[in-house]
Amino acid sequence: MERRSLLGASAGALVLGGLAQGTAEAAAAHGARDLVATFNVISDIQGDLGDFAQALKDIKATNPRSSGMAVVGDITPRGYDFEYADVQKVLNRGPKPREVAWAIGNHEFYVPKWADPDTLAQSTWPNGATEESLFRSFYRFAGRSKIYAETTFGGIPVLTLGTERYMKYHDHSLWDEVWISEAQFQWLETRLRYWARRRKPVMVMSHHPLPNTVSGTRNKLYMSDYLQPDRLLGLLGRYRDVFLFSGHTHWDLTLSDWYVRRIVPGTANLDGFSVVNTGAVQTGFADNGQGGEITVPGNFNQGLQVEVHRDRVVIKARDFAAGTWMKQISVPLSTRI
Repeated sequence: MERRSLLGASAGALVLGGLAQGTAEAAAAHGARDLVATFNVISDIQGDLGDFAQALKDIKATNPRSSGMAVVGDITPRGYDFEYADVQKVLNRGPKPREVAWAIGNHEFYVPKWADPDTLAQSTWPNGATEESLFRSFYRFAGRSKIYAETTFGGIPVLTLGTERYMKYHDHSLWDEVWISEAQFQWLETRLRYWARRRKPVMVMSHHPLPNTVSGTRNKLYMSDYLQPDRLLGLLGRYRDVFLFSGHTHWDLTLSDWYVRRIVPGTANLDGFSVVNTGAVQTGFADNGQGGEITVPGNFNQGLQVEVHRDRVVIKARDFAAGTWMKQISVPLSTRI
């Protein structure tokens, strides 16, 4: 596949994944000889532990060489410590990934909506829950002391981003909007530059989708998730070999814009960067044609398998419930690893 077939677009435009779907024949031609690393990405477990367990089993069966798994937010339904513990129990029963990169999602901040685990009490928000306690619960579970983090899957860098404030505590007109500190922005800029110099593709995990990217992000429900979207777009948009994986919408991976190239004006990168929808473990949605969304019928349980080769990245959408592949795309890298 020639590079221009994927990247021929004007500044500010999107190139949909459906325009450059990699074929099984093309992937087979390259073979496994140039495979550098493979890993998996899921999101939005939200208490659906049965489907989570099924996803883990399917991942082990289809990708036994996986170097790790990224969980792109909404690990729990509400953020209670016992809900994190329930997720850990499923992981411990296995099959357990070699390494897990956790991103925080908006559902990790929903304890304040409840007077107790059985009593929804939004009128008395925050019901005695402090913002600090919500972050502490995530940190204990994820085993770190910051929202943003870096790891590697098979030598491929994985950067995890997330909000550092739950905005309802700071502005009562807001709820789940993402606020990123200057320290996190500077860290991201430094790490992207570092890995670009070493000619490595960078996998970025952030629960909320950026506007005008993948499925759902032109729907009014998801157009204002970030308080500083232009700053984040400006950083990611500089690099051709950056891949942003976002969840939150639960929108179906069968949609044509599950993968796009996002071109950011002013970055001098006319090829754009890759943005990928992660689907969801718990409940799927799609556009209802009226600016809202509808539930996808049936047993919904979707995620991704990512294969990093020396000259390309192959991303495969997986239906864990049916045990079938849905689609895939092969994205050429600007330089060989």
